[in-house]
Amino acid sequence: MRHGHSEADVVPGRPGATSGPDDASCWLVRAVGAGARVPCLDGVERPYVDLDSAASTPASVSVAAAVDAFLPSYSSVHRGAGFKSRLSTTAYEAARHLALRHVGRDGGRHTAVICRNTTEALNHLAYRLRLDPNDVVLTTVVEHHANLLPWARYARRRYVECGTDGVFDIEDVVAGLDEKPRPKVLALTGASNVTGWLPPVDELCDEAHGRGVTVVLDAAQLAPHRPVPTGPDFVAWSGHKMYAPFGAGALVGPFAAFAEGEPFLAGGGAVELVDLDEVLWTDPPEREEAGSPNVIGAVALGAAIEELAQIGWDAISRHEAALARRLRRGLASIEGIRLLGPSPDVDTLAVATFTVEDMHHALVAARLATEFGIGVRHGCFCAHPYLIRLLGLGCDGIATARSQVLRGDRRRIPGAVRASAGLTTTVADVDALLVALRQLISGSPPPVDYVQDTATGDFFPAVEGTGWWSPASGASGGCARG
Repeated sequence: MRHGHSEADVVPGRPGATSGPDDASCWLVRAVGAGARVPCLDGVERPYVDLDSAASTPASVSVAAAVDAFLPSYSSVHRGAGFKSRLSTTAYEAARHLALRHVGRDGGRHTAVICRNTTEALNHLAYRLRLDPNDVVLTTVVEHHANLLPWARYARRRYVECGTDGVFDIEDVVAGLDEKPRPKVLALTGASNVTGWLPPVDELCDEAHGRGVTVVLDAAQLAPHRPVPTGPDFVAWSGHKMYAPFGAGALVGPFAAFAEGEPFLAGGGAVELVDLDEVLWTDPPEREEAGSPNVIGAVALGAAIEELAQIGWDAISRHEAALARRLRRGLASIEGIRLLGPSPDVDTLAVATFTVEDMHHALVAARLATEFGIGVRHGCFCAHPYLIRLLGLGCDGIATARSQVLRGDRRRIPGAVRASAGLTTTVADVDALLVALRQLISGSPPPVDYVQDTATGDFFPAVEGTGWWSPASGASGGCARG
């Protein structure tokens, strides 16, 4: 893995990447498709500026190469006697070992279950913790839906509120831990996917463990960007947010937590012996991985972990801190833009969510894409309760939006715009966004009219033959859903 890039690596129109990674002028990870050009409304094809890393990252060149190298050896795992099966089993188990290493756990007391993603991992865990309907899970309004919705199926939820800046204090969590009945689980995020804010996980683990409360960490946003704290009892994260979008993630926790009881999924590979009226489950982690596992996804996840380890957390932190400063301070300096969440001086990931005065969030995202070749996300980012608080919406606003959605009209779903950077992002990418936003806010009219689709809430340029989807095609599920 190279931390710099040769002249051949440099995308036209971007910095020469000769000064090293510390100032974020070059990539730390080269993505498959880097430099790809996309059509814009003026007929010019521009290099795609991907500022949607918080949703999903492209595959890195190194990860794709590892997958390509493995594919000729692909076969079934764990039960095959052929040579390729042996190779595949070895590769799959190596990925499991790397997952444990990535979050600082040992393979003796802990195990790593290979899942599809963080959402599946947290659903899996909510089932396996064998909670009683009267048990309490303490979580926060900052969470992604993946760390809110699964717990409601098995227990009662208690919430830690946030302030207008989108953060909460340790004292707020302690109050929730001490409220009766005492919670069985504290489920919290390692980093917000909306604001990039980093809760004090280590301190919160100390408070929870001092009261005998199990800690579950949603590390989906954290794992590609910062070291994962070793305090939480369980950790879940996804490969598709760390440059390995091949459908695998991981759930790591104590071996003993999975050693008894029925697994989340029942089927082949999870058993020792089956009769028509009896089943003997096998030991973890195989007990938790019924069916044919995603070997390719596991290999990709392992390759991504190795690539991050080779780059090193110091280099990653410096690169992303430079991007975060440039992005958040740049947005805050533009009149007409409201930056949501903590102040730009607070240490966060390189994630920024904002609104543009007098412009619908979906229209901002559509114009950035179609006029400038910049990819961002808009909507509520699968964190509706959090964004509603950041926007300061009252009960009346929420009720109005709900009634309209129930009628099939999504044009007024509340939302914002999110720009998120990562190891495939440069300062030039951030600057391209800031320049484009200044142009949008300047009041200059768009080059074409935009039409808002009632069913999705998205905006589309009212021009035939541009290659952009139009409402008449019926091919979109809506960018703002989540």
